[in-house]
Amino acid sequence: MKQTSLKPSLSDNLDTLRSMFDVSADLVIREIQVAGYAAAVVSIEGMIDRHMMADAVLLPLSGMPHTYENPAAAMQDIEKTVLGFVDLLTADTVEQLSELIVSGFAAVLLDGVARAVLGGLQAFMIRSVSEPSTEVGVRGSREGFTEAIRINISMIRRRLKTPNLTFEMLTVGEMSKTAVCLCYMRGRVSKTLLDDVRRRITDCPLDIVLESGYLQPFVEGERRSLFTGVDVTERPDTLCGKVAEGRIGVLVDGTPFTLVVPYLFTEHFQSMDDYTQHPVYASFIRLIKYVSFLISLLLPGLYVAIGTHHAEMLPSELLLSFINSARSTPFPLTVEALLIHFLFEIMREAGLRFPKSVGHAVSIVGALVIGESVVRAGLVGAPMVIIVALTSISAFVIPSLYGSIAVLRFVFIVLGGALGLYGVMLGALLLLCSLSSLNLDTIPITAPITPFSLKAMRDVFIRSDWRKLSKNSFRVQNVVGSQIKDGEEEVPQ
Repeated sequence: MKQTSLKPSLSDNLDTLRSMFDVSADLVIREIQVAGYAAAVVSIEGMIDRHMMADAVLLPLSGMPHTYENPAAAMQDIEKTVLGFVDLLTADTVEQLSELIVSGFAAVLLDGVARAVLGGLQAFMIRSVSEPSTEVGVRGSREGFTEAIRINISMIRRRLKTPNLTFEMLTVGEMSKTAVCLCYMRGRVSKTLLDDVRRRITDCPLDIVLESGYLQPFVEGERRSLFTGVDVTERPDTLCGKVAEGRIGVLVDGTPFTLVVPYLFTEHFQSMDDYTQHPVYASFIRLIKYVSFLISLLLPGLYVAIGTHHAEMLPSELLLSFINSARSTPFPLTVEALLIHFLFEIMREAGLRFPKSVGHAVSIVGALVIGESVVRAGLVGAPMVIIVALTSISAFVIPSLYGSIAVLRFVFIVLGGALGLYGVMLGALLLLCSLSSLNLDTIPITAPITPFSLKAMRDVFIRSDWRKLSKNSFRVQNVVGSQIKDGEEEVPQ
């Protein structure tokens, strides 16, 4: 993009800024006299602290003596001694100037000087640090990321007090100029992976980036599955653990959700509580998560397949109950399953989007409609209500996979209704093949299950004691099947 240089004439620079912002009401230009020369202080209303503006900018400038032989000398003194900001920058182009003032900087322009001096006066409202809403833990930190990227950086730095922890700032979005930060550990991250992630983010063609989800498709590359090798977290302690394993965190200004690159499939079944509780109980909970995943994904399809094509597999008592239920409903079992799950997704989305004050009312109405009225009206059988309830509760155990599970559940229902158990088995086989083919920069997403690594299984289905886990530090680029060989040696701490 072509840059327009600032001019020595103050009036020309101000006219350029006014034409750039047009009739925007929040552009504030305060024209003053500084050391006998015409000057102006430019800022954006609502982005700066007015008291700091008066105390740290206007008062020091108005007190400068009229002893400078030229405007350049006065501007040099302003930059070196008068303005004592921690964030003190200079701008030589109109584009740099506009980008900084909309970010909360106050710019000082002096007639006769073709550059501007800017100081950080950011004072816009931000949400305070609070407990993460999507990753609730029993033990551990209660802090979650906020929308302010600098606060998020400080929460990570407070946990990893090493100079090897690096924060690399980028700007993405032609219009939004969104600040993006790459967080990684030097000596542990793969240079190949880091260069590739950096290139994909800088090459992002989007004009506006408002959330980390905008960047996620570009970071993960070509996607051939509902599952992905990139996931999000809003817990600083979780991100610190991932970064220490050679991963890259992608923080985006304006959102508390941070991307983790790469993210293995087995990590969806892990949580911070697994590493703070007794290993036996943690392993038990982890096995429950795997069972819940299989129930939420396959149970409706298996029920439809057995009820439609393989009724002889049911016990006689259950078969009689199933026959009585099927007689009272007008729809085939496949249509019944699709209908009840579709209604559940509608009500779940309504409860999620409604204001909290009426969200409970939606849940009550949903329970009455699905749980009682639909059954009494004979539209859906009672066993199907039990199936949808068990399936839905199981899906909530792994919230990060809920979207993929919800879509695949309908696929398995259709396969089970059309082809029976053979259809469900075919769908499961295709899903396994799709998962096994997923790679992020040659790192297999399904590792260490496939390719199999016995040593790494100590933290997959079960969680070993910390005395065993600490013997060999894990590096994500060194999993079996990865072709990345750099970033293995550690920098001395």
